[in-house]
Amino acid sequence: MTEPTRLRHGRVVPQVEGALRDMLREGRWEPGARLPNEVMLAAELGVGRSSVREAVRLLAHDGLLDVRHGSGTFVARTDPGRDGGPDLRHLLRRARLLEVYEVRRALEVEAARLAARRTRPEDLARLTAHLKRRQEATGGDPASFVDADLEFHRTVVELSGNAVLLGLFTSVLPVLREALIEMVRYETGLPDLSCAHADLLDALARGDAPAAIAATTRHLESVMALVQPPARPAAQEGPRAREEAR
Repeated sequence: MTEPTRLRHGRVVPQVEGALRDMLREGRWEPGARLPNEVMLAAELGVGRSSVREAVRLLAHDGLLDVRHGSGTFVARTDPGRDGGPDLRHLLRRARLLEVYEVRRALEVEAARLAARRTRPEDLARLTAHLKRRQEATGGDPASFVDADLEFHRTVVELSGNAVLLGLFTSVLPVLREALIEMVRYETGLPDLSCAHADLLDALARGDAPAAIAATTRHLESVMALVQPPARPAAQEGPRAREEAR
């Protein structure tokens, strides 16, 4: 009997999706093979059937599984991840997310600097309420969590007092929301950014612009580091190239 897979504390569906993805990469089931049913997979992973069902849906979306209603779930015969690397859709999703965060960094770092100079005591109560809602939504429905998170950040941009920054942030909000929901739903190992958000609130309360910039940068770049593709090693120059460079 297969030893049950141990899942960590945290969001269940991304962990189940990651565990199944690993099983597929390790060749536990051959292409075209039928997977065990939801009840068996849920028992092995120690989770509910609904978590297995959602994880299977995500893997089918990535082209790794083929769900045939009335017949079962099968390993896709063309598996782009069987060579040991992540599948193409996973790479494209991460590339898009990285671009979104590059835009966030361009807008929100400056917004945090300005907001530290312009936030009033009555504004802090609003930010604190947004942060509380974000904390309460942690680990729940991805869309609800993202909406609470973005409301906090949009308020910071609003408090910058710069209408152009707010207009730019508002214009990218739909794309940003969609990308963040996908990130929360798909990605495993996301860092806990509660402290960075609390540090930003504290910096705004003190009017400390450098600290506000640091908290915002830390928050954004910790996620960017997660989705950043590994750097390719620089090609070694031959003797001729070194000679020409002199």
